[in-house]
Amino acid sequence: MIEVKDIVKSFDGNVVLDHVSATFRDGEVNMIIGQSGSGKTVLMKSMIGLHEVDSGQILYDGRDLADMRHKDIRMLHREVGMLFQGSALFDSMSVMENVFFPMEMFSHMTREEMQARAEFCLQRVEIPERVWNLMPSEISGGQQKRVAIARAIVLDPKYLFCDEPNSGLDPKTSLVIDALIQDITREYNICTVVNSHDMNSILEIGDNIVFLKNGKKEWEGSRHEIIKSDNEALNDFVFASELFKKVKEAQL
Repeated sequence: MIEVKDIVKSFDGNVVLDHVSATFRDGEVNMIIGQSGSGKTVLMKSMIGLHEVDSGQILYDGRDLADMRHKDIRMLHREVGMLFQGSALFDSMSVMENVFFPMEMFSHMTREEMQARAEFCLQRVEIPERVWNLMPSEISGGQQKRVAIARAIVLDPKYLFCDEPNSGLDPKTSLVIDALIQDITREYNICTVVNSHDMNSILEIGDNIVFLKNGKKEWEGSRHEIIKSDNEALNDFVFASELFKKVKEAQL
C-alpha cells in the first residue's frame, strides 16, 4: 500500500499539487486521472521520488520516502516496477537484453537465474520465443508494450507504476494491455498505479480512481462509483464525448 498524505509541490512559486491525500491499495489498479496540467504526472513522479515534495508524506507500507537513506532508496527501487509511456525500451538491446537490464542493475542473481526469470516473464506476457532475440524496432507496438511489462515485473515488484500504458496503441490492443495489467496486479497482489486519460481503461480496470483538478483531489472512487457520481467536474472530464454520455445514461 502507498499512502499520500497532504502533499504539496510547487515549481517557482506555482503550486502544482495542493494538499493531495490518497491511498493506493495492493491488488488493485489505482488510477490517477485528470486533464493536462492537473498535476497527475507530477503526483506520480513525486511518488517515485523524482520530485521532492514541499510538505506532506509519501509512505510505502508505512516507510516514509523522505526519511529513506541511500541504502533504503536502492532497496525501494528493487521493489518498484515502472512501465514508461511509449514503452521506453533500449533500441540497442534485444527483447531479452531489455528484460535482463533491471536484474543486472538491482539483483545479485546468477546468469542462469536471470535467464530463467526473464523467460518466465516473457512467457507470462505471451511474447513468443521467436521474438526474444529481435530488436524493439522489429516488433509491433503491442509487443513492445508487453516486453516493457515483462521488464517492469522481472524483479517481482511490490509496486508497479504505469505512465499512459496505452499511449500509441489501437483500441483493441489497448484492451489487451489493460487486461494484462489487471491480471498481473491481482495475480501477484501488486500495488499498481496508472496515470491515464484513456476513458476505456478508466471504466474497464479502475479499481480505485483519483481525479485531480488544478492540483487538488476533486474526487476518489471506483469505476462502478464513477458512473453514478454527481461531481460536475468529474463528469465533464470523463463523459465529455457523446459516446460516454450514452454509456453513463445507460447505467443510470
